[in-house]
Amino acid sequence: MAIARRTALGLFAAPALASAQTWPARPIRLIVPFPPGGGVDLTARLLAEPLGRNIGQSVVVENRGGAGGVIGVEALSHAAPDGYTLSLTGAGTLTVGPHLRQLPYDPLALANITRLVRMPFILAVRTDLPARTLPEFIALARQGRLRYASGGAGTSQHLTGELFNQMAGVRIEHVPYRGTGPALNDLAAKVVDAYYGDPATLTLINGGQARAMAVTSPARWPLLPDTPAVAEAVPGYVSENWYGLVAPAGTPEAIQDRIHAEVMRVLNDPATKRRFDEAGLHPAPMPRAEYVAFLRADTEVWGRVVRAGNIRIND
Repeated sequence: MAIARRTALGLFAAPALASAQTWPARPIRLIVPFPPGGGVDLTARLLAEPLGRNIGQSVVVENRGGAGGVIGVEALSHAAPDGYTLSLTGAGTLTVGPHLRQLPYDPLALANITRLVRMPFILAVRTDLPARTLPEFIALARQGRLRYASGGAGTSQHLTGELFNQMAGVRIEHVPYRGTGPALNDLAAKVVDAYYGDPATLTLINGGQARAMAVTSPARWPLLPDTPAVAEAVPGYVSENWYGLVAPAGTPEAIQDRIHAEVMRVLNDPATKRRFDEAGLHPAPMPRAEYVAFLRADTEVWGRVVRAGNIRIND
């Protein structure tokens, strides 16, 4: 019986091993659960070209926005667990979302491959906002009537603004958009007062269509050395943005290991790493087990923010 059992287990393992050895045999779909124009989309496109070149297959970026990224990740969760559908996403769909709504997937049950990049949010404001410094911005916010944009309700941008409200003792109204692109457009058009932006915001700032008020990293950011960290005026404040790579639940371990290895190969290439750094997307990959532990810790942090703010999302 023991021999028969080992034989049966071997028969079940053989197809998974074979698929890992032959992966990839066709193009890979990389779902971005947000519209084009934001940091997640930029990260995906910076990753897709060198990854595709290294593995000898096309990596096709597919934007599927909506519901703060949930629609795109749900589509991933229903895909075949064969390594040919991946998604690049962040805290809003993996560690913030579970506290705000009933998700159609379990983030920690998905095949979480690795964190890819990390970066601060940029607190950007409209160019004609009277406040010129961070203390002036906080004083203006305490008078009320300021509004901040995000790429969607329940996103990490939304919760970053909520954390600022809680720690600075202000109430800036949240205005959710369907993606970062539309939010950036309305910041440039002065429809909203502020925006907690990803690196795509640098385009507006460098073009004179928005001003950088602060960054949310613990200390100042090399790409905006003259811009203070929020913590300089609100001690202890930090909210770092990050994006990670995920596959459907049930993806064979061997395929997950292969994907992880290929992504590490991309991020360790000096030329590719330089392109990420220049875009403000600092490579910060992790071993798979360490990444899952990071997700659990991040989930606890944002759960406390959601409970303190009594935030609810009604899609």
